Amino acid sequence: QVQLVESGGGLVQAGGTLRLSCTASERTFSNFAVGWFRQAPGKEREFVACITWSGGRRSVTDSVKDRFTISRDNDKNTVYLQMNNLKPEDTAEYYCAAVNSGGLVFRPYNYEYWGLGTQVTVSS
Repeated sequence: QVQLVESGGGLVQAGGTLRLSCTASERTFSNFAVGWFRQAPGKEREFVACITWSGGRRSVTDSVKDRFTISRDNDKNTVYLQMNNLKPEDTAEYYCAAVNSGGLVFRPYNYEYWGLGTQVTVSS
């Protein structure tokens, strides 16, 4: 059983930056594809970014790809989501998810493990 813990969320002004971290409890995390999703109140959970187990391939949704970057450090069992130039519409609960897969994984129902989320609030 892999446990995921997100951190790094908070309250930031528009134009600010945050770096979210997703840290796993197991060393086997290095074999897992990882994704970031977000959910705003009253909206469906949406895909933000994903990365393969090696970090060799990654994808960021078009709406944030010029501002968000996903990366990972397998020595630290951690995946990061760097968020720059934040906007009020980025306000949401952010979740990381993991699955033992060799490729990129985009759909939330394909993920096996989920963290409890970290809140990001961007004020205007």
